[in-house]
Amino acid sequence: MPATRKVVPRKRAQLSNEDSEPESLHSDALDDLPPKKRTRSSNPKSNSPSKPKPKRRKHKAKEDDEDDVDGSDLDLKEGQQVVGRVVQAPKTGWVPPGQVSQNTLDFLAKLKDPACNDREWFKLHEPVYRRVEKEFKEFIEAFTNMLTDVDSQIPPLPPKDVIHRIYRDIRFSNDKTPYKKGLSASFSRSGRKGIFAFFKPGDESVIAAGAWCPAKNELATLRNHLLRSTPAAKTLHTILTSKAFTTHFGPPRPHPHGDRQSVFGHEDELKVAPKGVDKNHKDIALLKCRSLAVSYRFTDAQVVAPGSEFIDMLRGVADVMTPFVHCLNDLMTLPVDDGSDVENEENDTGGSEEGNSEDGDE
Repeated sequence: MPATRKVVPRKRAQLSNEDSEPESLHSDALDDLPPKKRTRSSNPKSNSPSKPKPKRRKHKAKEDDEDDVDGSDLDLKEGQQVVGRVVQAPKTGWVPPGQVSQNTLDFLAKLKDPACNDREWFKLHEPVYRRVEKEFKEFIEAFTNMLTDVDSQIPPLPPKDVIHRIYRDIRFSNDKTPYKKGLSASFSRSGRKGIFAFFKPGDESVIAAGAWCPAKNELATLRNHLLRSTPAAKTLHTILTSKAFTTHFGPPRPHPHGDRQSVFGHEDELKVAPKGVDKNHKDIALLKCRSLAVSYRFTDAQVVAPGSEFIDMLRGVADVMTPFVHCLNDLMTLPVDDGSDVENEENDTGGSEEGNSEDGDE
């Protein structure tokens, strides 16, 4: 009996030791470990199966490819939103350097639409504009090379120095349209005066030359040449009445309906004679002008003509404009000779030597 009593406590002690082992090392616990960790885990990622994850990501990528405008999966910051899809430039339809493509005219035509002449629309179509800008710079480079051949006074400046920005200055304008409806550049020996080129769809592309709103002292010098009939003033008359000039720009007199003709018809033209000038002066029409400039218009078909056809047409007009620009530069910069023909001056102001002497005798 005592032996029996000793055996029983030993078994109980052994069981007690087994029960006291850590649960993680128990064979039954090891078998049950994965399900226990899954059920007790607070991490939601451990609950989701490992394989479905990449499937959902692939599905997201497919949705993004199908709909670029949907920005629901984009990592947008606070206050940001998707406004549209960026439009890429056409891959075809562009022309070699020195030409203008229909793609360029099509883009400029859209800027005539108020719905498109908008910063948001322009931002979405900026890749198209950058491609148009590149083509225009290449064209202006060829245009500059042609002009420097025609007029040695024009410096061979790079395109970036002669091309005007497409952005309008709306600070003091009631028209808040942000972008111009065409591309332009200007050339001269003094920078941005002289010959001006503007390309706009709708048969409105022009090449122009002259002096637009010259400074007060320049305009006064020009008028003094006309009042005194100086050699420079006589050269101007010769140019305006030449056959080549009248063929391109019209007869040298104001249009009966006030339209543009030769150097006349500008919006800033005076309605009456300038102060101190006789209204019967023989050059009164020219003396009323505050801007002396001419322009020649091209159709869209001429602008996009293949090869060098358009550049050749521009050369023909520039040949006629060049003497006119040189004459205007002389009229605005050369001082009037004090020894000019007094008789011509008196005749220009409507008086005569004989009449003036009679008035003096009285």
